[in-house]
Amino acid sequence: MDAQDLEKLVTQRMPFGKHEGVLLADLPGNYLNWFAREGFPRGEIGRLLALMQTIDHNGLRDLLRPLRPQGRGPR
Repeated sequence: MDAQDLEKLVTQRMPFGKHEGVLLADLPGNYLNWFAREGFPRGEIGRLLALMQTIDHNGLRDLLRPLRPQGRGPR
């Protein structure tokens, strides 16, 4: 993980599935936990989802707040 990964969480959107179009940082914890149980997709999206699940599971979502573009809070 590097700083760019954290920035991607607040700028990239979920490309598929039930929450398609939602910022990765705004995905609900139960959805991230489902991936943790069933398996993350391959590639960068899977790596970012796993990172977001770890952040959420440990109650660290507020750490992403300063990285969000100005005026953009969670949906």
